[in-house]
Amino acid sequence: MKKLPQLLILALMAVLMACGGSDNKKAQEESFEDLGDQAEFKEKHDEPKEMGETNFKGEMIQVSVDGGESANAYALMSEGSDKYLLVFHEWWGLNDYVKQEADRLSEELGEVNVIALDLYDGKIATVRDSAAKYMQSADKERIMNILGGAMKMIPSNASIGTIGWCFGGGWSLQASIEAGDRAEACVMYYGMPEKDLERLKKLESDVLFIFAEKDHWINQEVADEFAANMKKTDEELIVKSFDADHAFANPTQESYVEEAATEANSIALEFLKAELFEVEDDDEDGEDM
Repeated sequence: MKKLPQLLILALMAVLMACGGSDNKKAQEESFEDLGDQAEFKEKHDEPKEMGETNFKGEMIQVSVDGGESANAYALMSEGSDKYLLVFHEWWGLNDYVKQEADRLSEELGEVNVIALDLYDGKIATVRDSAAKYMQSADKERIMNILGGAMKMIPSNASIGTIGWCFGGGWSLQASIEAGDRAEACVMYYGMPEKDLERLKKLESDVLFIFAEKDHWINQEVADEFAANMKKTDEELIVKSFDADHAFANPTQESYVEEAATEANSIALEFLKAELFEVEDDDEDGEDM
């Protein structure tokens, strides 16, 4: 009879450990889209500031998609170039800020075809509740088909780079995986990494992962897990962190930090140049600066 309390305690501990393990597993499996349910995450995003007068250099195009309607994209094409950069928008959608970034990247990279894909099929959010709704309702199968359409549009001998922020940071990585042996560079600004190791092993490009040290979601723990998984692949991961908060690179947000954004953008630009044009950069050592 004296052993009964001990057995009850052991049984209770087992139940508690199982519950804790379930919570940890749920946290690990949480997708970026799930964050749209969190009030704190929504409140961290300010409604975008007006950008003022814009003079975009690209044009809207259509991307053929198997089994569905064509997708929209904002493109700046460079005649004769076999270099492509796919750009992925934040949870707001393909808005003027992302088009401006596509213009900037086109100008700074030079002879590269820059294509910003619209993953929301024309929907653009101007308030956080709509952004959360669009992100959560985004059809992953549809997005994968859009990626497939983009890959078919790009010549088989091309070199492909990808870049994205927030919601688009994760899709930047997915696009690089889908690009196969054409993938040369992947840039992720505070986006959710792929946690399925077998899928991650299909990646054939190096990755630049940028995150904010004050970010409660895409944080050091996420970066460490990503780094551990990338060590099991054949590709290199470069991690850069900044003393800032989520969305620090977006000038339409209150969390924008000009100095950090300028440095991050410079690092991303040099990484893309080095990988797409095979230019050696002595500063890239795979460690935080």
